[in-house]
Amino acid sequence: MSFIEFLKDKFIVYIIYGISLFLIIVFLSAFHVPVPAIIIVSVMLFISFITVQLWDFFRRKNYYDRLLTCINSLDKKYLISEMQSMPNFYDGKILYEVLHESNKSMYEHIKEHSQENIEFQEFIELWVHEIKIPVSRLQLMYHNEGNTQYSMQLQYINDYIENVLYYVRSRNAEKDYIFKEISLRRVFADVALKNREEIQLRGVKIKTENLDVCVVSDSKWLFFIINQLMGNSMKYFSSEREPEIKIFADENSDKIILHFRDNGIGIPSSDLPYIFEKSFTGENGRILAKSTGMGLYIVKNLCTKLGHDISAKSVQGEYTEIIISFGKNDFYKMQ
Repeated sequence: MSFIEFLKDKFIVYIIYGISLFLIIVFLSAFHVPVPAIIIVSVMLFISFITVQLWDFFRRKNYYDRLLTCINSLDKKYLISEMQSMPNFYDGKILYEVLHESNKSMYEHIKEHSQENIEFQEFIELWVHEIKIPVSRLQLMYHNEGNTQYSMQLQYINDYIENVLYYVRSRNAEKDYIFKEISLRRVFADVALKNREEIQLRGVKIKTENLDVCVVSDSKWLFFIINQLMGNSMKYFSSEREPEIKIFADENSDKIILHFRDNGIGIPSSDLPYIFEKSFTGENGRILAKSTGMGLYIVKNLCTKLGHDISAKSVQGEYTEIIISFGKNDFYKMQ
């Protein structure tokens, strides 16, 4: 709190006080009060006024400086009312009450929206499970008839439905984590098995190296992440060469690094910094695959919540590589 700003705010008060003091001096002079007495009275009034103003300034300054320091140090600014004590001046008490009432109202509002969000999430999850039943039946029918193309299209529909489910769940995924040591080879084998029909139809060559390592993660969410990377690769293979996916791992003293690389059409350098942003489709997504731009956004969001780092590099026309880094958890191993 600035002393200059405090003086500016009190400017009218000082003008009124000055006029009042002047009138008092005139009044005392009119009654022939001795000049020394007038000076003594004036000085006493002036000192009293200055003392009151300084006292008022410093008690307000202490409160508002603490308030500003506190709000600047908080990540969640709305918690400011919980960090304050009742001040000892009237307008400060009004501010204190207003902050607490507004905070209380905000929490009630958030509670209502949270309940609505929970109900919506439950509805979406129920809808996804219900819609997957007829899709699975159709997949089985066309698979039995040997109609691979129809079966693949139904698999795409099923994957998009799962994306909806995983997106809804990923917003509160931390409630559903089960961390344990997971074999990267096992996870990739499960993903390859799920996508085997499309892999065979497209003639995709799969190469794996050094996957006999374990990482600490959640198996369900890690499966979704790698499956999403597999689906993205399938969309953007080049017709000019044999499609190939190479997945391998390496490790250093503190990390295990998973590389998922395909020899597809690659990503333009202008798009590469934005591929993990929500709803970003980029040049390839608009031209070739009509992408929703949500898959890699969900992957990035999940990796962040799981404590994994994710990045990408690509050369247009040559390859795309997604890199996921898993921290080594010695404490988990000890347990």
